[in-house]
Amino acid sequence: MNMLDHLFVYGTLRRGADSPMARRLRTATRYLGAAHAQGMLYRVASYPGFVPGAGGRVAGDLLLLEEAEATLAWLDDYEECSPHFPPPHEYRRIRLIVIAPDGPVEAWAYVYDRSVAGLSPIESGDFLAQADRH
Repeated sequence: MNMLDHLFVYGTLRRGADSPMARRLRTATRYLGAAHAQGMLYRVASYPGFVPGAGGRVAGDLLLLEEAEATLAWLDDYEECSPHFPPPHEYRRIRLIVIAPDGPVEAWAYVYDRSVAGLSPIESGDFLAQADRH
C-alpha cells in the first residue's frame, strides 16, 4: 500500500452520499475511515468545492483504491479534469496530507480550481452535515 492508492473524498462521493458515482466508488475502494484535511469547503451548486490551505477543517472519508490507475481515470472523467476536457477545469486532482484514524496520510483529492468569489462557505466543513445539500 502506498500513497498513490489513497483517495480523500469530501462531498457527493462520500459513504453517506447516495449517488450513482458514490455507489460505483464503493465497489472500487475499501473504506479506511473518517478523515479530515485543512482547508475550506464552498457550496458550488448541489455539490461542494474544497480549497486546501489553512483556516479550516474539511471532513471526509479516506479510501483505499483497489485498482488506482483505472479508478482515478474514470474519476478524472467524472470530475471533468481529464486531458480530453478543455481547460479551464473546475477541479484538479492533487496529492495532499489528510489526517486519518491512524495519523497523517498522503492521498489524492479533487480540489476546486476556480475562484470562490460569490460562493457560500460551508462553515462546518462537513458537506454531508448540511441539511439543504440536495
